[in-house]
Amino acid sequence: MTLHFDPQSVRADFPILSRQVNGHPLVYLDSAASAQKPRAVIEAMTRAMEGSYANVHRGLHTLANETTEAYEKARESVARLINADLNEIVFTKGGTEAINLVADTFGRSLKAGDEIIVSQAEHHANIVPWHFLRERLGVVLRFIPVLDDGSLDMEAYRGLLNDRTRMVAVGHMSNVTGVIAPIAEIIRLAKAAGALTLIDGCQGVVHLAVDVKALDVDFYVFSAHKLYGPTGIGALYGKAERLAALPPYQGGGEMIGLVEEQRITYAEPPHRFEAGTPAIIEAIGFGAAVDWLAQFDRQAVAAHERALYDRVVARLDGDNGLRILGTAPDKGGILSFTVEGAHAHDIAQVLDRYGVAVRAGTHCAEPLMRRFGVTSSARASFALYNTEAEADAFVDALAKARRFFA
Repeated sequence: MTLHFDPQSVRADFPILSRQVNGHPLVYLDSAASAQKPRAVIEAMTRAMEGSYANVHRGLHTLANETTEAYEKARESVARLINADLNEIVFTKGGTEAINLVADTFGRSLKAGDEIIVSQAEHHANIVPWHFLRERLGVVLRFIPVLDDGSLDMEAYRGLLNDRTRMVAVGHMSNVTGVIAPIAEIIRLAKAAGALTLIDGCQGVVHLAVDVKALDVDFYVFSAHKLYGPTGIGALYGKAERLAALPPYQGGGEMIGLVEEQRITYAEPPHRFEAGTPAIIEAIGFGAAVDWLAQFDRQAVAAHERALYDRVVARLDGDNGLRILGTAPDKGGILSFTVEGAHAHDIAQVLDRYGVAVRAGTHCAEPLMRRFGVTSSARASFALYNTEAEADAFVDALAKARRFFA
């Protein structure tokens, strides 16, 4: 069956895509950093602020009840997105806080010599929190090597697993290369070794259908702002029994059962991990983004994004001065590249002159940059609202940038 997706049918949902940048139509290819927002999200957040806002859970008046209902409906939407139960979804500030939450709370059970496996392809958000445990407790970090094509060395991974492995934490899809990790196999092998698993899904959940039950993963994290939702909100999925075994992450209102002068009890998950007034409006926007995305065939969207990547790569074929990072066949629509004789920052600035927005730098993935032997790269990331014309505009602008630095 041929999958078809028409980006023109959704572009009208995004007000920002009609603007001009430096006298050119905006070509936004920075969605891997943060995606643009559809009207459904903007309007849902505006309605909540204009017509029915109050603090959640603790009020008894009408506005409090309405806002609490909208907030918890957002949790339902997020749970439905990844096939989780309601009590398994914790709202966080984003994927970064979700990983820190697990590292901090699970880490309290670790001791010197216990091992945690990550990969060379990880975003810093899935490296630094585990380094904290290395510094504080003497936990040992092991890294799955990355092969030349950007894929993980699964044979090396099998060799890293042992009876000291306590956690395997890897990304579903690289934010640098777009390479998709074989997470089902990674989880299966970790489980056989007696280790828990955490999957950084900040890129994966945007481009792939995710079923946490089928994966049998212990923890899965992601952010709303890459998923066409607002910043400042994300989600931690944890198996019910895993969350129940974790101590609180922060103290304050909402996460308690009983507070006395000499005794305290804690709420059940997920509220145990949601201390204080949450990001109410952002959570409502998160739910709106997930509901908006649900109208599309995810396979067709992924095929469209990959087709844009393939179109660009085909047009760049034969350019010996350009190097693409990550060429594994199983990857999404993310193109990171270097240009001989030009710094990635300079390339990005010249592209911006033609209205083309790309990211440049290390992409918060310094171990992967070192693995590829580069200090930085430029990155074009494709989303469901990008078109073939925009892919061509990017290639044309890149050709002009190449001539500028020739």
